[in-house]
Amino acid sequence: MTGRRLRLKELSPGPLSRLPEMLAEAGADLDAWARDYAYALRWQITALVRRPDPHTYRQPGPDKLVVVLLPGVYETWSFMRPVADVLREHSYDVRAVVDMGYNGGSIEDMANLVDGFIRREGIGHCVLVAHSKGGLIGKLLLARYNETGVIQGLVALNTPFEGSPLARLLPLPAIRVFLPHSPELAELAASRHVDQDIISIYGRFDPHIPGGSHLEGAHNVQLETRGHFLPLGDARVHEAVLDGIRLLTR
Repeated sequence: MTGRRLRLKELSPGPLSRLPEMLAEAGADLDAWARDYAYALRWQITALVRRPDPHTYRQPGPDKLVVVLLPGVYETWSFMRPVADVLREHSYDVRAVVDMGYNGGSIEDMANLVDGFIRREGIGHCVLVAHSKGGLIGKLLLARYNETGVIQGLVALNTPFEGSPLARLLPLPAIRVFLPHSPELAELAASRHVDQDIISIYGRFDPHIPGGSHLEGAHNVQLETRGHFLPLGDARVHEAVLDGIRLLTR
């Protein structure tokens, strides 16, 4: 009995010693969650009150790389404006697919729409920069619509490549696609040949994607960021996006 008590006593301090660290981590996640939704609400209101002109982000020229923006579900292109601003500052020709609206359609419908946009615009080479659902649309474009190699790759931020169990909480058609093992995600998962052309950027904590955005076979970049929407305005994410574009177009 004495020996047993000693063993229990020796084992118990280990987990307990990590308790302050675990509580601090949980507190940081909770704080990020609150700020995440505040950020999303602010930018949704901004998009309604002050609609930017997408043409001001275009910088056509023979040496300009075209970057096509793909927002997440229920987001307009202007929700990605902090990223678009940085891309414009670095002289990229940024294109917004305005017809995507709030991106509430199916992944296939949205991919068809983006493919039509690329063809109509006469874009010869481009890189896709996407947030959340936009990354799934981007992967489908690489897998099914890129026979001529126009799309050089995809930089995806906080994309649920393996879905999210939280999608069960909102039984909406636009959200069901994010269910783990949904037919759409299963088809994308099978298209592993394009993963090498994807840069997946994600942080330490994403309240919408508990499992994270790691994609086997892709170039994965985990940052010390937290949140699902908040990272769109983070300088560390902006630098990772720029690095991703450089890597894809090297």
